[in-house]
Amino acid sequence: MSVKKSSLKRSNRQFGLFVVIIGSRFPKWGTRTTTSTPVVMGFFEEFKEKSALCIPCGLRLADKAHPAIIRHFGLQILEHVIKFRWNDMQQQEKVQVKDCTMELLLNGTHPILEEESYIKDVLSRVVVEMIKREWPQNWPNMLEEMESLSGQGEAQTELVMLILLRLAEDVITFQSLPQQRRRDIQQTLSQNMESIFSFLMAILHLNIEDYRKLKGSPEHEVKARAYCRVAVATLNTLAGYIDWVSLVYITSGNCRLLESLCLLLSEPELQLEAAECLLIAISRKGRLEERKPFMLLFDDVAINYILSAAQSADGPTSPEGQTVEVVERRYVFLKRLCQVLCALGSQLISLVGSDVKVEVPANLSKYLEALLAFTTHSSLFLKLSTLPTWASVFRHETLPQEPVVVDVAVKYLRTATTNLVKRGFPSRNDHPSCQYSRVDFDSDEDFNSVFNSFRAQLGEGVRCACRLVPSQAFQMAALWLQFQLDSDSATSKTGEGLCSLHSLPVLEWDAESVFMECVVSQLLKSLDEEKIPVDQSMELLQAVLKYNTKDPLIMSCVLTNVSALFPLVKHRLQVLPQVLCKLFETVTFEPQENKGPRTRAVNNVRRHACSSIIKICRDYPQFILPCFDMFYNHVKEMFSSDTALTHMEKSALMESLVLISNELKDFDKQKAFIDELLASVMADWTSDAMKQVLSDPAAFLSFVGADQVVSEQRKDIDSAGLNRGRLGFCLNAMLGAAKRARWPADLDAAKAGGFVVGYTPSGSPIYRNPCAGQFLAFLPNLLALVKTQNSLFTPENRARLSETFTRAHDVMDGDRNLVLGLAHPLVDSYDAPTFKTNIERMQGFFSQQYDTCFHLLGNAGLSLQQEFFNIDKLAEEISASVFFSLDHVPDHRLRPVIRLFLRQMVLSCPVEYHESLLCPLLGPLFNYILQSLNMKWQVINQRTAVNGEEDEEEVVCQESQVTQEMLEEQLVRLLTREVLDFITVSCISRKLPEPAANKEELDEEDAMMDATQASSTAPPTEELTQLGKSLMKDENIYMTMLSFSFTSLSWKDATYCHRTASIICWTLLRQVIGSNLLPEAVTWFYMSVLKGLQTHGQHEVCNSSLSQLAMHIYDNLRPRYTELRLVMNEVPDINTEALDLYDRRLLDPNIQKVGEKKRKDQFRKLIRGTVGKALCQQFKKEVHIRNLPSLFKKVKPDKDVLSSEESAGLTALFDPEKNSL
Repeated sequence: MSVKKSSLKRSNRQFGLFVVIIGSRFPKWGTRTTTSTPVVMGFFEEFKEKSALCIPCGLRLADKAHPAIIRHFGLQILEHVIKFRWNDMQQQEKVQVKDCTMELLLNGTHPILEEESYIKDVLSRVVVEMIKREWPQNWPNMLEEMESLSGQGEAQTELVMLILLRLAEDVITFQSLPQQRRRDIQQTLSQNMESIFSFLMAILHLNIEDYRKLKGSPEHEVKARAYCRVAVATLNTLAGYIDWVSLVYITSGNCRLLESLCLLLSEPELQLEAAECLLIAISRKGRLEERKPFMLLFDDVAINYILSAAQSADGPTSPEGQTVEVVERRYVFLKRLCQVLCALGSQLISLVGSDVKVEVPANLSKYLEALLAFTTHSSLFLKLSTLPTWASVFRHETLPQEPVVVDVAVKYLRTATTNLVKRGFPSRNDHPSCQYSRVDFDSDEDFNSVFNSFRAQLGEGVRCACRLVPSQAFQMAALWLQFQLDSDSATSKTGEGLCSLHSLPVLEWDAESVFMECVVSQLLKSLDEEKIPVDQSMELLQAVLKYNTKDPLIMSCVLTNVSALFPLVKHRLQVLPQVLCKLFETVTFEPQENKGPRTRAVNNVRRHACSSIIKICRDYPQFILPCFDMFYNHVKEMFSSDTALTHMEKSALMESLVLISNELKDFDKQKAFIDELLASVMADWTSDAMKQVLSDPAAFLSFVGADQVVSEQRKDIDSAGLNRGRLGFCLNAMLGAAKRARWPADLDAAKAGGFVVGYTPSGSPIYRNPCAGQFLAFLPNLLALVKTQNSLFTPENRARLSETFTRAHDVMDGDRNLVLGLAHPLVDSYDAPTFKTNIERMQGFFSQQYDTCFHLLGNAGLSLQQEFFNIDKLAEEISASVFFSLDHVPDHRLRPVIRLFLRQMVLSCPVEYHESLLCPLLGPLFNYILQSLNMKWQVINQRTAVNGEEDEEEVVCQESQVTQEMLEEQLVRLLTREVLDFITVSCISRKLPEPAANKEELDEEDAMMDATQASSTAPPTEELTQLGKSLMKDENIYMTMLSFSFTSLSWKDATYCHRTASIICWTLLRQVIGSNLLPEAVTWFYMSVLKGLQTHGQHEVCNSSLSQLAMHIYDNLRPRYTELRLVMNEVPDINTEALDLYDRRLLDPNIQKVGEKKRKDQFRKLIRGTVGKALCQQFKKEVHIRNLPSLFKKVKPDKDVLSSEESAGLTALFDPEKNSL
């Protein structure tokens, strides 16, 4: 007896100590000090883990007489005990906890409007944790208890709703419990779903009716709000079940549930939750027959409520330029309602015209009217959400035949003319949409990015609508363009007399030009030639050609209109010279009289004009050919005059001339023309002086001025700048000629023109390029320049850079932002020079020259074909230049070598040159890349490990240093992926399987019961390309490729790992598994995969591909290499019995095999111990939920069906004595 008393006293003292410490933690109970916080928190954790008083303390603290924060802590203790100590508790203790918790639900909370939401949340979590462990086997009447509890008051009803919702989320959505327990609970829920739905609907209707009765009465306001709160909780719970239950419960009773939700759209306090339920329900997939009842939502009652809510979307209209107040809840409701309409449209598009024979609804006009209401809304998000639905409606096979769809297409086009105007930047306040943008976007850059996507989708919608009403669409575009031409563009000017990017005339011109492009491109496809409004379009074009402006931003839009209308010029070729004159005039566009540096906007206009000329010459050379002499003479006159053309503009004009010359279809004539065109370029490029400059790094740096100290205030003539221009012009001129000079596509025309010089053994023609002679003479100095550029990165040549240009080889700011994923600042840079500083000019020069050189080499194989690949000692020349001093070339310079040159050469190289050219090049390259990237990834891994071990307070890094490390790591990542793409293109040929059945018609029960294993189409099969087979013939090359592929699996790039494991590794290894691989090599391959699992296994996609790869290796090599079994024995937590069984099934042909899916699951369980955990999971305390005896075991019948009594009726049919049957 004395022992019991002393134990009780000790327990009371421990509880008293706990209360004292609680007082030190929470201000209401005492004074908190920051120095004691770690000690107190340590005591709390130890108390929750070990103390036997957790349950009484938690219950006592959860008493509603205490402050809410104290009650929350007490309930947290109860939750912790249930989650982590439930399996060690006695049955009596479990019953006590359950009874006390139910008592808390009944009497332990304040009224519904007074209770804190976090108290309700934690109390529901406590109950759900018990349900997950005991229901239905040990708590069979749980649902009945919940139903009984809901009758005790609004607070209890809300708690029941929260419990049911949390249960569905944990079991179905998050699946946070073992598979057997999940199946037991889910199947029990499914069996009781009819009663659950009836219960939820009864609660919803009852509380809505009571709320509607009392909501207008001031004396019953509190009671009405309580009913409303219960209705909201019920709708939220319904949303958690509608997502996964059988569609039968949603569509039963002529969609009574959905119709009720539509009625609630008119209730301001309930409309948001009702819309969310509707959205989840209507977005459901499944068989078309099951979704057919959704068409009942197009009936009068439902569609009228939807239309009424949609038409009130804008609320009170606001004049232009005035702000509108955005109420967050109202705006979120509009987003959900818009998504409901779009989901309803998806069901409409799937069902109408399908095999289930659904007619076009009579209220289709009301639906389209509701959708149009959101398309005209000021919010960019709402407008953007409707665009895919509009495009689907206009592209549908059946719906466009309806007159109402044709009518709404005209309204849609009229709306598009307003929506295309880029207004609503969150930083501005000149449009009603600005207020919505401030809610949806963090910055102008975010808005600009989304608006560009919006404009692209809107343009597609305009093209689709134009198919239905091409004539009306062109009339709108014509009227809009004429209005812009007639309007005075002098408004919204800056102090310099030019418009800014946000000036209304510029915005309207920009929108109009986009609209005109979309309409005209579709007009030519939709109308017969005799119906095309040629006269009107030519009048418009004439008006555009006569229009003159000194504003570069508007001039750019004018050029877009010229390009858009140009396809119609073929009907009036006499207009062609005027078009060309307008474009030539714009190439020399100069809005200002002074001789200062050109602004970015002016350069863009001139570049736009050059691009327009190239586009016209590329797409319509047959129309330009009659004007060829005039064109050529005009270009020569521009070159010889005082007009300040940049080297880019000159090379663009020469490129357009080469495009026209392709229409000559005469090799000799075209070659003579190209020789004449490139004469000055070749004379400069092949001169002895230029050869000396291009071959000597020191002379090259002096030639381009990189070794000179230059001040920003220098006003004299920059000779080094002129030299850089000379180099750029030579390279771009040759690039344009080599890329554009082609033989006729028609073989007969090519033969007649002298372009065919022979045939390959396979019978394919061998062509000659009219530019080949010039390129081959250009090539030696080009390779010398490439070698010199690579040598510029060596320490001795970096030391030659002046202090002005020490950062000349660094990544440019724009490229750095792109690599780091930073948004480009959206500032008004249209009136600023292209390059602001000398260092920017030099960085731009080096970057452009480096890229252009490899563009040239990459296009050489495609354009010249055999004439390029037949060059004597080409492999040695490339190795001595392109691969020279690669150790010093930075990563951002290596990427264009692979992407622009090597990748293109591999794609264009004929098979007969694989072994003589590509294998000698790629073998050493792969070996170098493997060593280089492996070292860089080791540095990254070490850096990550060091940073992870040090305390955050001890890591003191400047922001610039951190940014530089991030940049270097991201560049390594991008280079690694570039190499992956290159290896894939070089070696792997993917064959796609036949398309699978419609994903929307997947069986719902299967998807419900195993949501993690989503259905997918069969993966493509990988085979080696011809080049891959050639590379695999060389043992050194294929071992290097295998080493690279398997080593890279543990590099910390999950995207790269997945693609390598799923595409490359097994495809390469499969080619050599039949050879005599060394046991050490086989072990290394397998361990590399397991290391990859340790690094990336926490990512499900990587886990799947790596596990598949490991199984392929083990299954194919285990019979010959017992070393793999030794590796498996070292796997942490390996189940040796399961491994023995797996091996027996693998090695013994007499043992019955299991299915492929089951075998994969068994293997994944075997190697589960190698899977690494994410950092956020490494120190997480595991929750263990024991399985209970399953309620749903399938028992196989053990008796003969034919011998059973139930078969008597069947056998009687065949009894001759039973004639009466």
